[in-house]
Amino acid sequence: MSVESKPKNVTASTFLKKKQNNEKITMLTAYDCSTAKYFDEAGVDSILVGDSLGMVVLGYDSTQHVTMQDMQIFTAAVSRGAKRCMVVADMPFMSYHASIEEAVKNAGELIRSGAFAVKLEGATSHILSVVKRCVESGIPVVGHLGFTPQYLNVLGGYKVQGKTAENTKFILNQALELQKAGAFAVVLEMVPEECAKLITEKLYIPTIGIGAGRYTDGQVLVADDILGKYSEFKPKFARRYADLKSEILSAGEKYVSDVTTGVFPNENEVFHLSEEENKALEEMIKNEFGCN
Repeated sequence: MSVESKPKNVTASTFLKKKQNNEKITMLTAYDCSTAKYFDEAGVDSILVGDSLGMVVLGYDSTQHVTMQDMQIFTAAVSRGAKRCMVVADMPFMSYHASIEEAVKNAGELIRSGAFAVKLEGATSHILSVVKRCVESGIPVVGHLGFTPQYLNVLGGYKVQGKTAENTKFILNQALELQKAGAFAVVLEMVPEECAKLITEKLYIPTIGIGAGRYTDGQVLVADDILGKYSEFKPKFARRYADLKSEILSAGEKYVSDVTTGVFPNENEVFHLSEEENKALEEMIKNEFGCN
């Protein structure tokens, strides 16, 4: 099926139909217009403007430093590039925790920036209330369970979640509560495959896995991981489809060499005055500066 023949807009109902038809959902992160445009043309169902941009774009050591202003700027950029697929924006750390009213207001700002839906981490009673109020306000919501990066300090590091039967049951109950509150999909991050399989089977809304095995309804990965651009760390679950680090390094080294040796720019890469204007310039220099 060519990209041109696919639906012009992917929505929550598209996700649900894919789950019902046993069709896998594809999601990738993106943080800029051109990358979003290329992923959109490649046929992905959804682009996540992840708060992972804090680490892979802004150079922070965690996602907890990302602000609402950051997310609005990057969401707007991605939305300008993605014309067909669904854009989902992460709600950043502490943007939906203080009060339900503030959370809905911030979610609305991301929708105004161009997102179709927002993503929230966790399933506390407060988060469930936020999800319910957002949906009532016309804001689609994606949940996020398992390893939740914004709770990094509470979880004690980058650790796989749901590693026991009891923990699996706990995450399943969280997922069911998110579904009941109105979330139209749930991201499951860094959980055992068996855990994700059970949750996927028990929900009527789709699950999107990242480090959650083969049995979720879809997959999501970080763009810089699959492109081989973010080389500081490669998660076990990330597959590299390109090596842009090497390409960028090579291009930069060639540029430095060409400039320092005078190879760049060449005749084809410069502009010239017309012959008439060049003579006029020489005459002006001669008359005004007395130079030959």
